Amino acid sequence: MTTIIIFLAVLGVLIFVHELGHYLVAIRNGIKAEEFGFGFPPRMFGIFKSKEGKYKFIWGNRDLKTKNTIFSLNWVPLGGFVKIKGEDGENKDNDSFASKSAWVRIKVLSAGVIMNFLLAWFLLAIVFTQGVPQSVEDNIADANAKVQISQVIPDSPAGQSGLKTGDVIVALKSGNAEEYISKTKQAQNFINGNKGREIEMQIKRGDEYLNVSITPRLNPPKGEGALGVGLVRVVVKKYSWYEAVGGSLLAVLTLTKLIVVTLFSILGNLITGTKQTVDIAGPVGIAFMTKQVVAMGWVYLLQFTAMLSINLAIINAFPFPALDGGRILFILIEKIKGSPVSQKVEQIFHTVGFGLLILLMIFVTFRDFIHFEVIGKIMKLF
Repeated sequence: MTTIIIFLAVLGVLIFVHELGHYLVAIRNGIKAEEFGFGFPPRMFGIFKSKEGKYKFIWGNRDLKTKNTIFSLNWVPLGGFVKIKGEDGENKDNDSFASKSAWVRIKVLSAGVIMNFLLAWFLLAIVFTQGVPQSVEDNIADANAKVQISQVIPDSPAGQSGLKTGDVIVALKSGNAEEYISKTKQAQNFINGNKGREIEMQIKRGDEYLNVSITPRLNPPKGEGALGVGLVRVVVKKYSWYEAVGGSLLAVLTLTKLIVVTLFSILGNLITGTKQTVDIAGPVGIAFMTKQVVAMGWVYLLQFTAMLSINLAIINAFPFPALDGGRILFILIEKIKGSPVSQKVEQIFHTVGFGLLILLMIFVTFRDFIHFEVIGKIMKLF
């Protein structure tokens, strides 16, 4: 239950910040925001400023004509939304979105993407001041270095024994032989030296210490190793606030490049029919990843949220119908051809694009249910 609450909170913050960007730039450029909602409809209640300058409440979904923005609290606790006057292109009043210049409309549409990048920058700056886990080689002397599991292969001895990404290997024991682990090579040598024999691993997961019995495989599949784990040696490095500002900005740029390259690789594989080497996770997959990250600590949760924020920004920037990038594309086409694209044609494109996105989300969510065996876990509750 805690994981679900944290997942909804993370998703809510990402969406809310995105919509806040649209709202702030819209009102700054003289565009009326008819409603700014916390959560999604149906509306619980709203508050607005009347002509007399007094704040008034509105209950439920009742429509109300007011010159000021209605700030609403809605029943579905996922982020928020902003309803901008004339965003459908029909209203041409001076305070509508449709009446503004192409440049102003592009600024409003791109503001959500920019806000998600800024959120990632802010979160990573906090992480840098609190301590950033960084991988280091075994030859780097550091008394605080620890060996952490970076990957767990499903159906391997590690996967079957319940080891998780982020677990820290404290010690390894076989019979009377016991070693406290501080280097990856040390752990690998111990594991490989005890293939076929049960060993005991002492691991640290969050603030909890656990003992796990596990038997390294004699003949593991190529590239998996005897246990089926990836190992990395990490140290936690703290930065001053001014170092954190620059370091976190560089981290945002690096992550952005990595995600863009990965997304184009996925698209290329889909077009050519090549087997995907990178898996795609939907809401269910992200929820399961959230559970793992929460167990690793709040600093990792901030890093994870920052990465999701960058993902959301990049996806929304894609020139695909129904996304911010798609709407910006139509404005650019308008500038090139010298006249607006037919509202009917644009609406059809956005509707079809939205439908395709929903189908993709359903497909990915279905794959998540199979991959994470969600249905089986739900059935066990009854």
